[in-house]
Amino acid sequence: MKAFRSPRVVLTLALVGATALVGLRAARLPGTYFEVTKHLEILTSVFKGVHEFYVEEPEPGTLMSVAIDAMLDELDPYTVYYPESRIEDLRFMNTGEYGGIGALVQPIGGKTTIVEVYEGYPAQKAGIRPGDVVLSVGGQSLEGDANSDDVGELLKGESGSEIEVRIERPHGGGILDLMVERAKVRVPAVTYSGMLDDSTGYIYLAKFTRGSAGEVRKALLSLRDSAGMKQLVFDLRGNGGGLLKESVSIVNLFVPKGTEIVSTRGKSENWNKSYKALGRPTALDLPLVVLIDGKSASASEIVSGTLQDLDRAVIVGMESFGKGLVQQTKDMAFNTRLKVTVAKYYTASGRCIQRLDYGGARDSQGKACAVSDTLLRTFETTGGRPVIEGRGIQPDIEVETPFMSTLLQRLLDEYEVFHYATEVAAGLDSTDVPDPVSYDMADADWARFLDHLQDASFEYDTESMVVLEELRNVVELEQYQEVAQEQLASLRLALEPNLERDLGLFEEEIRQTLEDEVVLRFHYAAGMVERSLTKDPAVGRALMVFGDEMSDVFGTGVGEEAAPTRE
Repeated sequence: MKAFRSPRVVLTLALVGATALVGLRAARLPGTYFEVTKHLEILTSVFKGVHEFYVEEPEPGTLMSVAIDAMLDELDPYTVYYPESRIEDLRFMNTGEYGGIGALVQPIGGKTTIVEVYEGYPAQKAGIRPGDVVLSVGGQSLEGDANSDDVGELLKGESGSEIEVRIERPHGGGILDLMVERAKVRVPAVTYSGMLDDSTGYIYLAKFTRGSAGEVRKALLSLRDSAGMKQLVFDLRGNGGGLLKESVSIVNLFVPKGTEIVSTRGKSENWNKSYKALGRPTALDLPLVVLIDGKSASASEIVSGTLQDLDRAVIVGMESFGKGLVQQTKDMAFNTRLKVTVAKYYTASGRCIQRLDYGGARDSQGKACAVSDTLLRTFETTGGRPVIEGRGIQPDIEVETPFMSTLLQRLLDEYEVFHYATEVAAGLDSTDVPDPVSYDMADADWARFLDHLQDASFEYDTESMVVLEELRNVVELEQYQEVAQEQLASLRLALEPNLERDLGLFEEEIRQTLEDEVVLRFHYAAGMVERSLTKDPAVGRALMVFGDEMSDVFGTGVGEEAAPTRE
């Protein structure tokens, strides 16, 4: 008869066996390898000791997850461990594909709420809308604080399978029971492409997932051959990057075959590589402006940085994020994965744009510091223009990001913009569908927004009041209360949040954000982008670049070698 062994005994035997194996290997391995195996043995013995002697019964998976996360925190934020339960997230990041209904859920006020619906997918076809509250999925109740990841897993599934979704539609819509057939959902990398005027095309690339270069090429050909595009604004703002291969292929669309695009260097010789343009370009001579901002990172910086280095495009916007690191995914034990930083990348001029030195000194809070300005090197573009390393991609023409008031930020954080847009959209029937570009919120709807906020008991604070409170504390510390009391009281009266007053002060930006959110309800992500183009200062500035100003940036003409003039 086979002897029964408790989970604790099995775990102990496994750990002892692993310890013995590690010990044998450690005895044979010199230098660094000895250090690795020695500390593995220490970790194993501590893990075993905790399970054998700790007063409570600890959970092995939780302990090890905490240990792994703490270990990786000492490296960089891009080296990440994925347990088996999160493998689907990793696949989605690389491919943009998953099996599901095509909707994004978020817990808001203790309710699982649909915050976005993808056009053309099952959720939209079934009539699900942003603002709908999900009550149950497949008969499983979601009442209370349901975790959005758990809900997402319930909604995901094999393409062709059906799931029953019960929703509550706010503002009189009642409760609806919907049968939704899951499908293979692929969130497009090119969110929008179109014409800004008779000759200027526009492409917005949201991410670098598998196939994104093909999407950009398809959009380029369509705009050039069907819409008469003669120049292009390529928007990479907010694009946090993705696959290195796709960034190389996208640069290849604009530069000659054989051009070196990017190189990588790592600890392993396998990562000392040079990536060149392998195909024929699609738009070799097309005048090009690339838009970037502080959220453009990684693959976005390879594209914008290399096009800048080659004097192939004018870069407009704000300084980019500064991520010059390359990750690769490795299979680990028990169907887990490790996304690990394996190399740094260098754009065509030879610069690495990595801003933070994760292997260097840390600040008082343990965060990585930027490399000192005095240690940074300057490189040159093909035409001799200076470009600096270690600071992301610096635009040729800087356009400030539009101001956002603290009030609007609080309204977004508390989902009040989202809730009121849902209410306004509910009052529009099929004959009132707003045009994505020309829609203006009715004055009556705007006037009711104050009532909506008061009914919701919305309260907010400002940075000005935080600083004023700090000043008051310093004044008391230095005993200037009697001297400054009247002035402080007057300043407090002026700066204290006043909802009605502040809605008037910041009406334009708040009203515009509400209108954008209403448009999203009817025209989805593409409609939002189309609407934003008419009011976007960076796009407006990009349109001014083509022609004489493009020559000014490069010194003479696009691609010609000459000393540049920069703003």
